[in-house]
Amino acid sequence: MEAKETLKNFKVGSLPTVMYIPDFITETEQTMLLSNVYGASMSKWKSLKNRRLQNWVPGGVVHEKGLLPQDLPPWLTKITEKIYEESGMFPSAINHVLINEYLPNQGIMPHQDGPAYFPVVAILSLGSSVVMDFTPHSRLSLCTNDVKDDNSNGATSDIEKDECLDDHHPFSVLLMPRSLLIFKDEAYSDYLHGIKDSEVQQYTGAVNEFEALKHSIEDQPQLAEGGVEIIRTQDLRTIHRTTTRISLTCRLVLKVHKKLFKF
Repeated sequence: MEAKETLKNFKVGSLPTVMYIPDFITETEQTMLLSNVYGASMSKWKSLKNRRLQNWVPGGVVHEKGLLPQDLPPWLTKITEKIYEESGMFPSAINHVLINEYLPNQGIMPHQDGPAYFPVVAILSLGSSVVMDFTPHSRLSLCTNDVKDDNSNGATSDIEKDECLDDHHPFSVLLMPRSLLIFKDEAYSDYLHGIKDSEVQQYTGAVNEFEALKHSIEDQPQLAEGGVEIIRTQDLRTIHRTTTRISLTCRLVLKVHKKLFKF
């Protein structure tokens, strides 16, 4: 079976282009990746306001005009080749990886990836679970408001109304350790994705709750899983993040220049 056909089995939620693959890598592979991430020298880390990241391994330096090429280290090449071959979602080999470190109370503000990338993102989660929230882009909210307020003056065309009133609802995805999240097309262009700065997160209504938890919880009210305590009650589901999470965000920069600058 072809990669794209296989990936359809991992679709979650109402959008056709959000895929969640549990246990994408083994425990051994996770340990190896974490060892390489933390084996880097301190100079390789860049500290931001609410997290650290490594920007020395992304396959090159992203510039507004494209990508300055640089080889990925072998340990990253191995995992990006696995994602590329098994997903079938990228038109060519992945050439950019951003590694983020999140402490239990750290997240990232809702955002979209820039236009320099092919509109597919693959996020590999290591070390700890987290809830990622997707929210419709503000332009869609404004568009919807325009339609609701539409009277005889400044009428919105039928085509615009169809685009505005298309189903765009917030949703969340529960990311367990060793899982791979892939999203593209509408999920990429029409939504922002982010993580709340909180040690305690609710995953009630997560579009992939069954897929994420079916291997780790069997009618147990509490279970330590991936550095987090998962608590389930009848109406409220939460995770308590207790350890650090590492994410590998894998993307493709389409424009690669051998020489961006002329001297």
